Amino acid sequence: MFERFTKAARTVVKGAVEHAERAGATVVTPEHLLLALLDGEGTRAAGALRTLCPPDRRPSLVAALTDARRRAGLSRADQEALADLGIDVGAIVARVEETHGEGALAGDRKDSGWWSGRRSFSREAKTVMEKSLRVALARKDREIGDEHILLALTTTGGVVAEVLADHGVTYASVDTAVSGAATA
Repeated sequence: MFERFTKAARTVVKGAVEHAERAGATVVTPEHLLLALLDGEGTRAAGALRTLCPPDRRPSLVAALTDARRRAGLSRADQEALADLGIDVGAIVARVEETHGEGALAGDRKDSGWWSGRRSFSREAKTVMEKSLRVALARKDREIGDEHILLALTTTGGVVAEVLADHGVTYASVDTAVSGAATA
């Protein structure tokens, strides 16, 4: 599948690996893919993100991702389901962080013990990559671009899609921005 990626899409994948390495994460996640997309310049996804989530709003987006990571990656829907069972996620996070330090539930363990020298992709990140192929095929595009990765992130569900939607970046809005850029 990687041979079908445009240069921009390959840059996103490589950037996601770099974000994972800098964070000390053992696997590449959808969050790392999004952070790499936010780093992009001069690409279709970068243009869509610049329109939909201008640079002055990006700190809010990154803060929302960080907050979700502190909650062990639980989405709002997960939190609400647990609250219905009488479980206060905020209280649990506070107690764990009180005992073990801030970010204890983030899962960004520094004791990476892989021996292959490469970061593997989480199941969720692999799903995003597979969906990017499906999005490209559905749009009758011959290659997988960074815009397809962004579109896939908006449809995969979970924290990244939730944070993007909270910031006005949905499948429909990205599709409109990318389509508008293609005709301009």
